[in-house]
Amino acid sequence: MEWCKKFILIMGGLMLLCMPASAEVVDKIIAVVNDEIITLAEFNLAIQPYLKNIDDNYKGKDKEAIIHQAKEAFLKRLVDNLLIEQEAKKIGKSIVIKDEEVMEVVRDLVVKRKSNMEDFKNSLAREGTSLESLKKDIRNQIIRMRLLRWEIKSKVMVSDDEIGAYYDKNRQDYEGKEAVRLKQIFLAIPAGADKKTKAKIKEYAEQLRKRVLLGEQFEMMAAKYSQGPGAAEGGDIGFIEKGTVIAVVESVAFKLPMEQVSDVIESELGFHIIKAVDKKGGGLKPISVVREEIRVKIEDEKLEKKYEEWITSVRKKSFIETRMH
Repeated sequence: MEWCKKFILIMGGLMLLCMPASAEVVDKIIAVVNDEIITLAEFNLAIQPYLKNIDDNYKGKDKEAIIHQAKEAFLKRLVDNLLIEQEAKKIGKSIVIKDEEVMEVVRDLVVKRKSNMEDFKNSLAREGTSLESLKKDIRNQIIRMRLLRWEIKSKVMVSDDEIGAYYDKNRQDYEGKEAVRLKQIFLAIPAGADKKTKAKIKEYAEQLRKRVLLGEQFEMMAAKYSQGPGAAEGGDIGFIEKGTVIAVVESVAFKLPMEQVSDVIESELGFHIIKAVDKKGGGLKPISVVREEIRVKIEDEKLEKKYEEWITSVRKKSFIETRMH
């Protein structure tokens, strides 16, 4: 199920149809795929969201050429989808898809849109479709993905030798970066502040640091007085790598012993008091740590190649005629 869900969500297999019901299209056959057809109305229904996206976001002078290329590519995709459906029917097995499997994909889509189910349904309605229509599309996609898993994924293997060779060839990708986790109390310098104002802010920062050294909890002080990121979390700004923070802060952070509080650091933004609470070492990540990541990368490359080989063989043995002008 995970492979199916990943393919649907990441590879863009889902097509949310959203052509207004009032649109009128003079229908005609634009493709024949074995004993089935694709009509102009079906094509326009499916491609409309994509054309709208081009129209809304592409401002180049060659828009018509881009639209023409998009239509050709989309028709090819519809033909391939139909071929996959036909191959699924030839399996001769009853593929049962439980409603919970479909709803799992729906829930993932809701999360991906950072929405809730009610708003998601309303969004579908605005796009001209419904939850039931979407579930039907997802069910068909899962059937096709199971066929592809049977035809393709089951025949793709990744050996330990391949993983090792990839690791040796791409060692630079697995160089771990040195990082330090910081907690910070930050007092900002207002824009246009004069020397006297800066001096007062620095003096206040020194007082806060002294209170921490005398035993007041750093996290409580940060939550109460810090004006920087992570104040609500006790000043925790997480792990930082070299080159990601202000240079004067970085130069202190990577030399600071664990749990030690720094002096007041002045930057162009304000005054910083930092505390190092954890460190990660640099160096090469061991293959045991990145083995699964590499395996997935190699498998994805093989799956894409195997899919292209398979769909090409299906096209060759099929009758396909397109009539798009």
